[in-house]
Amino acid sequence: MAVRFVGIDPDTDRDHCPTVWADAEAQEILLQGWKPDAATHAACQMASPAHGPVPEGEAIIRLPARMIPLIREACDAIERAQLR
Repeated sequence: MAVRFVGIDPDTDRDHCPTVWADAEAQEILLQGWKPDAATHAACQMASPAHGPVPEGEAIIRLPARMIPLIREACDAIERAQLR
């Protein structure tokens, strides 16, 4: 697994640090974020086309909008790897 660290929340306090990684080999973006509160979690489940519980092995996470540039960078890393 070739996981590359892309970035961490620029406003992190280092104890609560949403993070972005890219795995070009697996063609995946990995995200660490905050767990949503129960109401947000339920709203996400109801807004999903599946209208049900999040499957085992999956999670809903929250990331601050200020991390959009990091997510874009991870997407770019995956796309660059695809072109090789």
